[in-house]
Amino acid sequence: MQYLQGLTEEQQMIVTTVRDIAKNEIAPRAEAIDREGEYPWDIVNIFREAGILALPIPEEYGGAGASELTCCLVIEEVAKVCGNSGHCLCDNWLGMEPILLGGGEAVKKKYLSQLAANKIAAFCLTETEAGSDISGIQTKAVLKGDNYIINGQKIFITNGGNADVLSVFARTSADRNRGMSVFVMEKGTPGFSIGKKEEQLGMRGTPAYELIFEDCSIPGENIIGQEGEGFKTAMKVFDRSRPFDAVLGVGIAAGALQYAIDYAKERKQFGRAIADFQGLQWMMADMAIQLEAARQLVYKAAVMVDEEDPDKTMFSSMANCFATDVGVKVTNDAMQILGGYGYIKDHPLEQKMRDARLLQIVEGTNQIQRVIVARRLLES
Repeated sequence: MQYLQGLTEEQQMIVTTVRDIAKNEIAPRAEAIDREGEYPWDIVNIFREAGILALPIPEEYGGAGASELTCCLVIEEVAKVCGNSGHCLCDNWLGMEPILLGGGEAVKKKYLSQLAANKIAAFCLTETEAGSDISGIQTKAVLKGDNYIINGQKIFITNGGNADVLSVFARTSADRNRGMSVFVMEKGTPGFSIGKKEEQLGMRGTPAYELIFEDCSIPGENIIGQEGEGFKTAMKVFDRSRPFDAVLGVGIAAGALQYAIDYAKERKQFGRAIADFQGLQWMMADMAIQLEAARQLVYKAAVMVDEEDPDKTMFSSMANCFATDVGVKVTNDAMQILGGYGYIKDHPLEQKMRDARLLQIVEGTNQIQRVIVARRLLES
């Protein structure tokens, strides 16, 4: 692929390895994962054995210390063949990001080492009254002696029913922003239970869960950073995680476009391949142009995150918004190229469109991404 030319030798090797794994081991499972609607533990084990789960974790804690860009490249290759598998990888990395970005040395050493040893993480923030407005969380953490007692409820938590380690956001004071803190909680903590499993339109292999906290007691040292730093930590996490969701959209769209191209070359109408018709050629050209524009914007945002560029927040939101919109448009256009066949489950495009649609909502809706971009522009 053309875009590999600007990468380091190590990145090219990683991309080639992941592409082979995706083609030979993940692609054959994509349809069944969607149909069964169950978490793909077999794919997670493939990630474990290949060292992919631990990619973003620094080497001193047992990981590979991979850059944001390298992680995006990996997600794209996986998402080309299976959106669910790419999503479970993204959300595992999302769950560990608060520890990576805000945790003290003791918390990092204990939990990043566990995650590098292939445990699964979940990011637990969203609530009924706290979606786009994350400051509206109602889950509370009260310090009693040496422990925090957590009470509340979370919704739409991907990996929530499968995670070993959970990054839980809770209110420690009444202040809307400075009253939020974040804690590490382990699976099996007394008082923690898993509620409703959501039935989703797409990404059915990475279902979201309701999580319930009833007098969950966790050690005081499990706080990530200091009391009141949860909002700041969440903002730092979103800078890094939004390119992941963006590149999921890129990967899904790339897979859809390639499928449509292959189909158009084989499908015949009026005595010739439909790829010969100029109308469809224009459609495919537009799809490729939009896809490449989205890809390059995501890569730029990833590099800005790696370099701690002061404009990384704006570009992460730009990438998230544009690439996920492109993901939906390209998969929809790919379905159109297949005509009636695109709408049935014998072909993967209806699944790709369903999977792509979620990405316009998670990590802040695309309307919220536009608000972030506009605010940054108006600040200058």
